[in-house]
Amino acid sequence: QVQLVESGGGLVQAGGSLRLSCAASGRAFSSIAMAWFRQAPGKEREFVAAIDWSGFNKEYVDSVKGRFTISRDNAKNTVYLQMNSLKPEDAGVYYCAAGKTSYAAGSPSVIGSWGQGTQVTVSS
Repeated sequence: QVQLVESGGGLVQAGGSLRLSCAASGRAFSSIAMAWFRQAPGKEREFVAAIDWSGFNKEYVDSVKGRFTISRDNAKNTVYLQMNSLKPEDAGVYYCAAGKTSYAAGSPSVIGSWGQGTQVTVSS
C-alpha cells in the first residue's frame, strides 16, 4: 500500500498558477503509475491527469490540456501537478492517486491508494 500526502493547494485568482505536490511512501513508488483527480462540490470525482512509472507517458482530461502538466521525481517519491491559467471551473479538492500497475491510473477502478486531498479555490 502506498501512503500519499498532498500539498500546494490554496486560493488563487483566475489566470494564476499553483503547483500541487504529492509525497509518497510505502511500496516502490517508481514502479507505479500516478494520477490526479479532482472533485467539485456536488459533482463526482473526475480524472485530471496521469503519468506512467517512467514519466514518459502522460494523459490529461481535455479541459486541462495545454494548461496543466503532470510530472514525477522518482528519486524524491513525489508527483507534481503544475496548473497554469487557472479557471473558476478548476476549483475543487484535488486528490493524488496511486495506480495498481505501472501504466494505468486514469480511472478510479485502477487506483490502489488515495491521498486525503488538497483544496484549490479559484476566484473570478
